[in-house]
Amino acid sequence: MSSDELGAHVSASGGVDRAPERAHAIESVVLQLFTKQPSRWAEPDIDADTRESFRRERRSAGIRTAVAHDSYLINLSSPDDALWERSLACFIGELRRSTAIGLDFVVTHPGNATDGDLESGIARNAEGVQRALELVTGSSTLLLELTAGSGTSVGGSFDNLHAIIDRIAPEVRSRVGICFDTCHAYATGYDLVGDFPGVFRAFDDALGLDRLLLFHMNDSKGDLGSKRDRHAHIGEGRLGETPFRKIIEDERFMEIPKILETPKDDDPVVADLRNLRLLRSFRPRG
Repeated sequence: MSSDELGAHVSASGGVDRAPERAHAIESVVLQLFTKQPSRWAEPDIDADTRESFRRERRSAGIRTAVAHDSYLINLSSPDDALWERSLACFIGELRRSTAIGLDFVVTHPGNATDGDLESGIARNAEGVQRALELVTGSSTLLLELTAGSGTSVGGSFDNLHAIIDRIAPEVRSRVGICFDTCHAYATGYDLVGDFPGVFRAFDDALGLDRLLLFHMNDSKGDLGSKRDRHAHIGEGRLGETPFRKIIEDERFMEIPKILETPKDDDPVVADLRNLRLLRSFRPRG
């Protein structure tokens, strides 16, 4: 069993307490999961027995970092009042479940300003995040995920993410960080292949590297600036191996958890192990 900072999104089929053993099967002490079916509005509770079982299994598997990814239906940037309220309720439910089982991070996509009004979408997103964090206290940190920037996305640039965070009240802002998805970054136009140092200078200028708390390690099927959110196996997409090697080797990022969301193919364990072992091979020797 490795003790490094690499892991993958694993299935919570059968209950969230099954996730730690699945992380163990891929030689990982870092995991990401869904606490509910991500394409449904239903908001299930996690009962006391399952909460305790998750914590017990997490300890047994030696899981260092456990992350939830919230529902794909949530859109806290929506101009539709009914959808916004429904999204807020769903988002609050996600934070409550994650806090109940002791997850470290909750990853969320900032959503879409479907009316094309980016500034209003940013303001609505910040309001939703603030209200949820004020209502649900606890140790789980919210991570805004950089998106691929397609359509009316409000999370497709470092400046967008900064604008959201800047509108959140200081009292809860300390519980907000950033998830950097390598596929999304490349798809939205940040050239990790041709200008790796410049990308992270731009991130630091806009957000501060201290807010970078999680990586999603995904190669990209789309070209630079394609706006296509299509993940590929490490080294098999347009990014190639080099940007991933640089992230693994960079002293600034060595302790930051890094999670695969690469294709699972016919056998999730085999696919994840292949990608994780490739990433581990990038570590400096000696």
